[in-house]
Amino acid sequence: MRENKRYLLIRGKNLRVNVEKAILEFIGILGMSKSGLGWIKTEKDFAVISVNREAVDSVRASLCAFSEAMNVEKVSGTLKALRARSKT
Repeated sequence: MRENKRYLLIRGKNLRVNVEKAILEFIGILGMSKSGLGWIKTEKDFAVISVNREAVDSVRASLCAFSEAMNVEKVSGTLKALRARSKT
């Protein structure tokens, strides 16, 4: 019964605030709770977040539809694979 997570590498500015705003505006409070958003690592210009597997498409769409530019660089099923892919 454990949730299957996917990890997203996002690049942009002021991500801590903008990601949550984008998801709330696009899919609402219920959609945000279903996405199971979790913050893994946050730096100045990138962040690694975890979301529920079923909500990956809606989270990506909400980040694209937001007014400020945010790019989803990589999506992975494990953190180890995300680190390996982001270095190349």
